[in-house]
Amino acid sequence: MTQKKTSYKEAISEIEEILNSIENDEPDIDELAEKVKRVTFLLKLCKDKLYKTQNEVEKVLKDMETK
Repeated sequence: MTQKKTSYKEAISEIEEILNSIENDEPDIDELAEKVKRVTFLLKLCKDKLYKTQNEVEKVLKDMETK
């Protein structure tokens, strides 16, 4: 089964939901650990997407300068 790729917007939304849940629900330590792991994964995903986008934009701008 193919896994759907998480978009940047979806990742940010899920991070916000998890943080809101942590702030309001006082999860137990096991649940908190899982939520922290998930947020860490999502933050890395967002950082990677931003880095790739930055590189793509820089490449386009550089290509425009040479034309």
